[in-house]
Amino acid sequence: MQIKAAVLYQPNTPLIIETVDLDEPKDEEVLVRIVSAGVCYSDYHVMKGEWTMPMPMVLGHEAAGIVEKTGANVTRVMPGDHVILNFRANCGTCRPCVIGRPVICDGVKTPRWFMFDGTSRLHKGGQDIHHFTRTASFAEKVVVPESGAVPVRKDMPLDKAALIGCSVMTGVGAAINTAKVEPGSSVLVIGCGGVGLNIIQGAMLAGAVRIIAVDTLQNKLSYAREFGATETLSASEGDVVARVQDLTDGGVDYAFEAIGNPKTIRQAYEATAPGGTTVVVGMAPENDDVSVNALSLPRTEKVIMGSWYGSARPWVDFPRLVDLYLANRLSIDPMISRTYRLEEINEAYEALDKGEMARSVILFD
Repeated sequence: MQIKAAVLYQPNTPLIIETVDLDEPKDEEVLVRIVSAGVCYSDYHVMKGEWTMPMPMVLGHEAAGIVEKTGANVTRVMPGDHVILNFRANCGTCRPCVIGRPVICDGVKTPRWFMFDGTSRLHKGGQDIHHFTRTASFAEKVVVPESGAVPVRKDMPLDKAALIGCSVMTGVGAAINTAKVEPGSSVLVIGCGGVGLNIIQGAMLAGAVRIIAVDTLQNKLSYAREFGATETLSASEGDVVARVQDLTDGGVDYAFEAIGNPKTIRQAYEATAPGGTTVVVGMAPENDDVSVNALSLPRTEKVIMGSWYGSARPWVDFPRLVDLYLANRLSIDPMISRTYRLEEINEAYEALDKGEMARSVILFD
């Protein structure tokens, strides 16, 4: 079949909107018509050449849509299902999967820009086109592994559901699943984009009583207040670590970094109280390193941990987040600052680069 998609041919060049060929789903695969896709910075890392990926590639990983067709041996998804894409499609049988950590699945040995069998479903003029994170959701339709399409309630608006597929899951999950924020605790969040705002939401849901948000942009600090931050600090107005330590008498119980920058990761660690936990959520360029004083680790008993996709268990967590949204316990609508059509996707990334919004969404219907 032929579909319209946004294709990246080289880093630091615009996405090209064009017609490409999409194969039918094979065994244990699902064809999904995309209704909405989030504009996320992870794709931008590839566009800027900060993450090395094979080209050409269809980007996009935060999306929701409706199942149109299933391949053989698909048992958990059927045509007509409303689904959120899971960009960490997993095998279900390796050790991480069976112990409840599917986002670090190591049972599929093929690269994550192909389907599980190591081939592509996207082509143009006889050339294969790669699938970013096995989702490639900047397209009218996608073929994904069965575990990459999670059914949710049909009363969930799909334009909002898309954000559960990445920023909501990543942020809320970092607080609740990864760090396991305790009631009554203090929290610092550095970086108040879509993921940072959802870390704030997750900390609030977990019962944190003090949530300090840090960013350089006033509009993002305003969003942070709306999503539950009790205090905000502009990173451009003095030493962030010193101010956090003054506010908290020595540091916070949990510090989250949601940018992916060695400097701010270090700030989060230094602003963490002795015995506290620093969680790195932001996705850095692949060659960046960060260092901390080695002796400070045993002396303070601080914990440094990473959070990948909010330690998601998508088939458990996506429906749960949908329930929270529909019960008015989880805020998504204010996060969507702007919507675009697929033809406007380069404009959407220009706005993202300028920090103009919390999140934007590409609408296909």
